[in-house]
Amino acid sequence: MINNLWRRSRGHPRIVDAAVSAALFACSFPGSMITFPGGDLDVPWWPGVLLAGVSCAALLWRRNCPRTTVVLATVCAMAMAALGYILTVVLLGPLMVALHSLAAHTNRRTANTFTFTGIALLLGTALTVGPGNEPLVLKLLGPAAWLLLPTSLGTATRLRTEHAERAREKEARHRVTEERMRIARDLHDVVAHHLVLANIQAGAVARLIRDRPDEAEKIATVLAGTTYTAVRELKTTVGLLRHADDVETPQEPAPGLARLTDLTASFRSAGLAVTVTTEGERQPLSPGADVTAYRIVQEALTNVTKHATGGSAEVRLTYSEDRLDIAVTNGGSPARSSSPVPAGGYGLIGMRERAHAAGGRLRAGHRPQGGFEVVIELPLHPHSGPHEEIVPT
Repeated sequence: MINNLWRRSRGHPRIVDAAVSAALFACSFPGSMITFPGGDLDVPWWPGVLLAGVSCAALLWRRNCPRTTVVLATVCAMAMAALGYILTVVLLGPLMVALHSLAAHTNRRTANTFTFTGIALLLGTALTVGPGNEPLVLKLLGPAAWLLLPTSLGTATRLRTEHAERAREKEARHRVTEERMRIARDLHDVVAHHLVLANIQAGAVARLIRDRPDEAEKIATVLAGTTYTAVRELKTTVGLLRHADDVETPQEPAPGLARLTDLTASFRSAGLAVTVTTEGERQPLSPGADVTAYRIVQEALTNVTKHATGGSAEVRLTYSEDRLDIAVTNGGSPARSSSPVPAGGYGLIGMRERAHAAGGRLRAGHRPQGGFEVVIELPLHPHSGPHEEIVPT
């Protein structure tokens, strides 16, 4: 209940300030009647209440004008000290609240300057024109301690608020970076695959158009379908990015291993024969792992099409109780040193990031018998953080 009241009050600062001012003003009545026993001054109660009322009223502007509020509350406290009132916490309450607000809304130097200046003026007034028979503990140490406390608390509040703000900004920047990387991976996966196929098909058309025009015409028809599919998928991806927060916008199902047959068939038109083998009992994957597996296989086969010498590749799916192992390999000569993942490219980086985000790990490197291999291990039902990545060999 108290937490609910606190959350509601934070949305109505004026009401909070009015309540604080009223409470402090109510405390000024008993505070103005506290006198030092055996004192030589007969101090009436009403001047103290009047001065406290002015200080409490000034607190209504403590958020917008903290410096002016502190000055006004300090002047009222000095007048009380000159009249002979004992500066207890109930009479110094308005000044304490004003100093706390000043420290919470300004910098440390400003808060300390106003605090020590106010203490010096207040204690100087009490020593020069205040009652002479009042003990120095009540006249000096008490007011100084009461005024230093809210300044320290206000400074701590400001530092905690600034730290929380920096943490929120850091988290926001981190989320923006992650989103940019995700967009880059999605665009790369959609565009690179179809552009590679289109480039190979266009080259085949250019080579065959004079000697074998009929075959070139067939390949050109396939090329038209490839470019149309690329434009459609790119348009879909951009649409999803533009309407990411629109829950009413219909979204196409995310690609997964169920579409692996269509994926491998698209590479046949580019001259790459892909063989898919499955070991173990097929098990359902989580949506994130399913998309990750599809995209990594797509990128690995695209790299084989671009850079490998052989015209064949193999995709091996191995299911176990808690994970799925996927290996994409291509043949080649052991003496071949070039990799199907070119240095400086983003393909391997994107594959590793996808595997890491899905809680798995990725290994890529040359095989001793020749060719290149990409191996990914994905948990079927991820429940913990990602495993440590394996750097490519």
